[in-house]
Amino acid sequence: MASFGGPAPAEVAAAVADAHRREWAYVLAATVRVTRDIDLAEECVQDAYASALSAWPAQGVPAKTGAWLTTAARNRALDLLRRSQTARRYLPLLLDDPAIPGPEPADESDIPDDRLRLIFTCCHPGIAVEAQVALTLRLLCGLTTAEVGRAFLVSEPTMAARITRAKKKIATARIPYRVPSAADLPERIDAVLSVIHLLYATGHTAPSGDNLVRLDLVERSLDLARMLRELLPHDLGVAALLALILLTDARRGTRTDPQGRLVLLPDQDRSRWDSRAISEGISLVREALRSRPPGRYALMAAISAVHSESPSWAATDWAELVGLYDLLVATWPSPVVALNRAVAVGFARGPLAGLSALDELSDEPQLAHYSYLALARAEFLTKLGRVVEARLAYTEALMLTENSVERDFLEGRLAALSS
Repeated sequence: MASFGGPAPAEVAAAVADAHRREWAYVLAATVRVTRDIDLAEECVQDAYASALSAWPAQGVPAKTGAWLTTAARNRALDLLRRSQTARRYLPLLLDDPAIPGPEPADESDIPDDRLRLIFTCCHPGIAVEAQVALTLRLLCGLTTAEVGRAFLVSEPTMAARITRAKKKIATARIPYRVPSAADLPERIDAVLSVIHLLYATGHTAPSGDNLVRLDLVERSLDLARMLRELLPHDLGVAALLALILLTDARRGTRTDPQGRLVLLPDQDRSRWDSRAISEGISLVREALRSRPPGRYALMAAISAVHSESPSWAATDWAELVGLYDLLVATWPSPVVALNRAVAVGFARGPLAGLSALDELSDEPQLAHYSYLALARAEFLTKLGRVVEARLAYTEALMLTENSVERDFLEGRLAALSS
């Protein structure tokens, strides 16, 4: 029972939920340094969050929730390891715990942050790249299995099966959870970039909930991209990813109005875009485009740069954007890239051309439950005056959308058509 004057249960629950969003990655990464086993670390971190729900009503919510949770998780891990007969001989090797006797081993890794260390550790070349990325997003970044599935355009059960298979592969192949050496980083960098990019994309437009943006994921991905840039300052893929995040996130403050309603790119106040982030991003794009041929993140950043440098929507160089998307489709033949190219075609050559390009994607299985395909069709159909078809397409998009801000926008579009 909470002591008199302590925080209310609802306040504690909200604090624990906020700590889960903001601190999960830190707590898990720090705990893995003790357990050397992600499954065990995850169990201990979950126990720590459960303990917070019972302890904080009496003790009060700590000023540093992450530190409290990390201590609780690591103590739980040490307790479990001490009880394990098979693990006792490894206790002197445990890191960062003064209660454990013996010298602390030197840390030869140059990776500056526990979260980034764990991403590199999970992205082991012995696992399929897609499984590396999915497992890291689920375990380290704290995304739900459904959110990871959305990032890969597959169902939640399909993604759950993939993550389970990846864990079994790690166990049966005895893949160690070990921080890679500097020589091992290049073969893991592509998967690490994918993790950070998908983490940002999930935060940029939250798959569900009442807010358009999940700021915790956006900030986490930007932090990781900057740390990666410091770790690998000459890697052009890293420069490109950081550029992409900076240029895209520069528009964050204008994507909703003061009432929280969605504002599309044509209607955003460009004078309020973050000019400092745009300037830094443009400089990084120029650096990244030195790669021949340019990689996918460089091309995506170049696309974002075209929007960032356009003084208005009307002045946007859509022909250049179509050309960049053509290069991107050749480099990274993703159905989502093909969808974005079709939208660019519609603005460059007219809505009928855009609709035709979208229709070519109608049988693409990965887009079957992707709301933005239906939304793009609805927008072009509206411009062509095909109201009945547009209404059906908006309704389809609404059925596939779980984010409240986007749902409100779609309902407004439908109401406008009806009137």
